[in-house]
Amino acid sequence: MKHTFRLGVDAGGTFTDFILSNSEGKVLLCKSLSTPQDGTLAISDGLKQLAEHTNMSIEELVQSCDLCINGTTVALNALIEFKGVKVGLLCTAGHEDSIEIRLGHKEEGYRYDASYPPAPQLAPRELRCPVRGRILATGQEHEPLNEDDIMAAIAVFKAAEVKSVAISFVWSIKNEAHEKRARQLIEQHLPDVFICCGHEVYPQIKEYTRTSTTIVNAYLSPVMSAYVAKIDDYFKSLGAMQPVRYFQSNGGLAVGELMRERAVNAINSGPASAPQAGLFIAEPFGINNVITVDMGGTSFDITMAKDGHTSLNRDIDFLRNRIGVPMIHVETLGAGGGSIAHVNSFGMLEVGPHSAGSFPGPACYQQGGDKPTVTDANVVLGYLNPNASLGGKVHLCKEQAEKSIKYHVADPLNIELAHAAYGISTIVNQNMANGIRRITIEQGYDPRDFSLVCAGGAAGMHIIELAEDMGIHSVLVPKFASGLCAFGQIISDFKYNYLATQTMLIENNVDYSDLNATLARLEAEGREKLKADGFTDNRIVIERSMEMRYVGQVHECNVAIGNEDINHDTMAVILNDFHKRHEALFTYSERSSTVELVNVEVMIRGLINKPHIAEIPDATVAVNETIIGHRPMILSHSYEWQQTPIYDGSALGAGAMIEGPAVIQEPTTTLLLKQGWTANLHKSGTYHLTKAA
Repeated sequence: MKHTFRLGVDAGGTFTDFILSNSEGKVLLCKSLSTPQDGTLAISDGLKQLAEHTNMSIEELVQSCDLCINGTTVALNALIEFKGVKVGLLCTAGHEDSIEIRLGHKEEGYRYDASYPPAPQLAPRELRCPVRGRILATGQEHEPLNEDDIMAAIAVFKAAEVKSVAISFVWSIKNEAHEKRARQLIEQHLPDVFICCGHEVYPQIKEYTRTSTTIVNAYLSPVMSAYVAKIDDYFKSLGAMQPVRYFQSNGGLAVGELMRERAVNAINSGPASAPQAGLFIAEPFGINNVITVDMGGTSFDITMAKDGHTSLNRDIDFLRNRIGVPMIHVETLGAGGGSIAHVNSFGMLEVGPHSAGSFPGPACYQQGGDKPTVTDANVVLGYLNPNASLGGKVHLCKEQAEKSIKYHVADPLNIELAHAAYGISTIVNQNMANGIRRITIEQGYDPRDFSLVCAGGAAGMHIIELAEDMGIHSVLVPKFASGLCAFGQIISDFKYNYLATQTMLIENNVDYSDLNATLARLEAEGREKLKADGFTDNRIVIERSMEMRYVGQVHECNVAIGNEDINHDTMAVILNDFHKRHEALFTYSERSSTVELVNVEVMIRGLINKPHIAEIPDATVAVNETIIGHRPMILSHSYEWQQTPIYDGSALGAGAMIEGPAVIQEPTTTLLLKQGWTANLHKSGTYHLTKAA
C-alpha cells in the first residue's frame, strides 16, 4: 500500500492530540480525552475520528502511514505518582547512602528549611545492598569483586519480590567488568527481573548522578516496557507497515526496543518536540530564536531554541531525582487549563499545581468536577465560547463555571465573581511568566531577543499577557497550536546521544589521540545503530560537544565542537568558545586559568523526510465578514465588560489582518487579541501577532 500519511500522537494528561499529514501537505488535527489506564483507548478514539475525516477504515489509515509516532507521559506520570516498580540497588560497599546524601544538595528555596522533608528514595535503604570489590580511577582492579555479597543481595531481592535491579559501582565507567559480572549473576538467579547497569545508562563521571540516573531508569523501564508492548501490539493488529517510533526526551525519535530498556530517556517525551516545532513554525518569518509555551489541560511547558538550536539539559534534578542523560530543557509548571484555584489558609488565592485532569475535569465540563479552574475562569471572563465543544466530547457550561468560582473563590474572598475570575487568570499568567524567566533570564538569555510560539489549546487566551510581561513584541500562533507537540513529532529526526568520560588538562604538548579515538568510537556506535534502521551515510548527521571547566570547579560548561580531529589549533577555538560560554553563564571568564576536559558527547541524527505543509489560500472575503458575533469580556483590571468581536478563524485567508481587542476562534483553540496588538495570518497558516510601537 502507498504510504501517503504520517501520524503523530501526543498523549497528555488531559487530552491526547493527533496530527495527520498527507503527501499533499494537508494537516488534520483531532483530540480525544486521555485514558491513563489504557493508552490504546484514547488512540483508538482518535484514529476513529481521523478515519472518518479521510473516509478510510482505521486499518487502511494506519497501513497508509510511513511513520506512526507516539509521545507519551507514561514514564513522567509514573515518576510523579510513584507508580514505578520495586527497585533494588547493587552498589560499592560504603556507598549505600550516597544516593540519599545527594552530595549535600538541598533544593533552592528550602536550603535553610529544617522542616523540608528529604527526597523520597526510589530504592529504599533495605534494598540498597553493598558489594565489596573496587575499581580505581585508572580502571585498574584494586579489590576483586565479592560474589558472595552479590548472592546475599539476590536473596534479599528475591524475598522482597524486587522487579528491577540497578547496578552502579564506583568507576565502572573506567572498567565495566564488575558490573557485567554482577548482571550475569542476577540474570542467572532472577531471570524475570529487569536489570540495568550504570556504565550503560550513564557512562560518564559523577557517581551520584550515574547511580541516581540508573535507579530512575530501573524504576520506570518495566512500566514503559509494558506500555510500549501494548502500543506496538495494537498497531500491529491494525496492520501497521512500520513499527511505532517513540519520542525521546532528547528531542528525537527512537525504536520501541530502546524505550523498553531506557525509560529514563522518555521522561519528557511529550513536550520535548515543542522547540523543533517552534523553529519550524518560525522559519517562514526568518526567526530562529523562539520560546515555545505549551498550555494544555494539566501543565504548562516551556522550551527554548537559540540560533536555531534546541536547548538541552544535563545533570539536572527532576522531581527531586538527579538525571544525567541529555534532555530537552523543559520548564514544567502545574498551570494548565485544568489547574485548580483555591483560597489557602492565609486567605490568599492560589492557582495550581493540582489539576482537575481529563476526569472529572473543570466544573464547566459537566463531568462531576466542582473545583474552579483556569478554564472555568476563561469561560466566565468571556474568552471561551460558553457553548463550545472541546475535543468533540466535552461541552462547556458557563453556569457551572460561575457557580464553582463563586462558591470556592469569590465568596470566601468577599469579592465580585468577575474579579475572582480575573484574579485566577492573572495569577496563572504570573506563574507562567516566572517559568519563562527561569528558562531565559536565569540561563543568561534576554527574552526580548525571542519570539513566543503558542502551543496547546489553552495558551492562546494567555499568550499576549505573557508576551507583555516578558517585553516580547512578536508572537506566533499556528492554526494547529493545540496539537503543536504532535506536529513536532512528525517533523523530528531519529536521535541518539552517546556519552563518555575523557578527563584531561588542556595544556601545551597534550596528546589528543585518545580523545579522537573516543569520539570516533562513539560516532561508529551511532552510525551502526542508524544504519540498522535503514539510514544511509548521506542521511546521518553528527554533532559533538564537550563538558569543560576551570581546574578546581565543580560544575562544567557544555561547549559544541566541530567534527574534525582535535589538535592544538582546533582546541584553541574550543577553548575560546568555552571562555565565552562561561562568561555568558556566570558573567566572568578566566582565560589565564587551566581548563579541564571532563566528558564528551556525540549526538547522531538520522534525517527523515519532512512532510510538506500546504499553504492556505489568500483571503477572498473582507475580514469583517468573518465576524460571527460579539461577547462581553473583561480585558483589564478596570473590570469593565467590553463587547468584543469574535472572528471565525476557519474563514480567514492568507493576508487577513485583525486588530485587537478581538477573539479568533479556531476549531481547537481560541486566540485572545488585546488592545494594541495586531494579528496577521501568514500563508503558512500561522498568525503573527505584533504590538504597536
